[in-house]
Amino acid sequence: MTDPAAAAVAGPDTPRSGWRWAPYWILAFVALWPAPGIAEGVLVLGALAAIIKLLVTRFRGGTELLSGPAWALTSALFFAYWLPQLLSAFDAVDAREAFYKSATALRYLPFLWLVASAVADRRGRRITFGGLAIIAGVWTIDALVQALAGTSPLFWGLNALKQLIENKPMCSPDEIAALDRLSGVLGPCNLKLGIVLASLSPFVLYAAGRRFGSAGWIVAAGLVGIVILLGGARASWVTYALVLVFSGWRLLGWKKLLGVFAFGGILLLVLNATVPQVHERVERTAQVLTADEAGLDDALSGRGRIWGAALCMAREHPVNGVGARNFRDAFPACDPEPEEVPAWGSGPAFHAHQIVLEILSETGLLGLLLWLAGAALAWRAWRYADDGARERARPAMLALAVTVFPFNTHLAFYSTFWGGLTLLLVALFAGSLLARWEPPAGDASAAE
Repeated sequence: MTDPAAAAVAGPDTPRSGWRWAPYWILAFVALWPAPGIAEGVLVLGALAAIIKLLVTRFRGGTELLSGPAWALTSALFFAYWLPQLLSAFDAVDAREAFYKSATALRYLPFLWLVASAVADRRGRRITFGGLAIIAGVWTIDALVQALAGTSPLFWGLNALKQLIENKPMCSPDEIAALDRLSGVLGPCNLKLGIVLASLSPFVLYAAGRRFGSAGWIVAAGLVGIVILLGGARASWVTYALVLVFSGWRLLGWKKLLGVFAFGGILLLVLNATVPQVHERVERTAQVLTADEAGLDDALSGRGRIWGAALCMAREHPVNGVGARNFRDAFPACDPEPEEVPAWGSGPAFHAHQIVLEILSETGLLGLLLWLAGAALAWRAWRYADDGARERARPAMLALAVTVFPFNTHLAFYSTFWGGLTLLLVALFAGSLLARWEPPAGDASAAE
């Protein structure tokens, strides 16, 4: 016969049968990002499994998966993301497509619940956070091999597998020929390695710091930093600098951290002198200092023109915007320089490249207010959490904060890839911060 007292102790620490796979599902989802279609399929299957499981049990035993506050926060943050998309669809440029995308975006709600439940106990956080650190670390080593040998072993293997199965490569010859930066496992046709690693870097640095102390943190920071610099995305440089500041000062102190940044500056100068792609981006960034408007737009890779169009859309559709992911359709009517060839080549801009302008232009003031409400809820949860909760959620909190940092450029938050990554971080933050109660780690009853 089961001892009721033992069950009461074990209950909060042990998810119901069928949910212990959740951390491995998350890691599979992330590891498959180089194959976006398959990764999206894993997301959908996991979300369906979660909702079916909850429906079969009639949502009973929910507190054994998530604490009450965690259920509330994950759901509220989802609606802060999704409601702007829904409200913007009513008079969107392509309303039918907008409503379809809003309906399919509902898959993210059980996705958030499942991710949050995966890190709601000590075992799940160990597997999930540690696994994310390993994945990002492997991608870093693979990219360093590409920098030395010219080929990413992981991408080469994936490409060979795709050719074997489908008889076609992952990227076209033109995309490979045009490669001007380190692409790593994501490949020449998905140049997001730098910004993805920058967003995942808190998991690497916190894991290295816990296991190997300050020396491990410094080595990990240097290796990841080299890849991010060679990745070429200047937005990722800003993101990673924030990660270094907010993860390094607690472990190293300000004096040693300044030494890390000094080394980073020297490394940037060396790469600027030896790597043409880095030199081109540093030189372009320096044009920001010029007073010439054309020079400023060139330094921003045409984003000044895109931001002007975004402001136009916000003025023309102030209440609920032009519709989530309808930026490209509305761009021609708001292009401030329709006769000029854009810096990005040809065709309309696909999104605003800046989170505040994306929200304003695509979802309007209603969308911005809902996003701000979500940010306020997340901040309030962090502010009123105890020290232990903050410590266990710190990697996820930092990853989320630097990803949505408003004074930077961004990928599209309502796109499948970047939206999925952002909501993953949202759920990791909420689930780990508001985790279920557990006995202390040293307690004999706290078996994992």
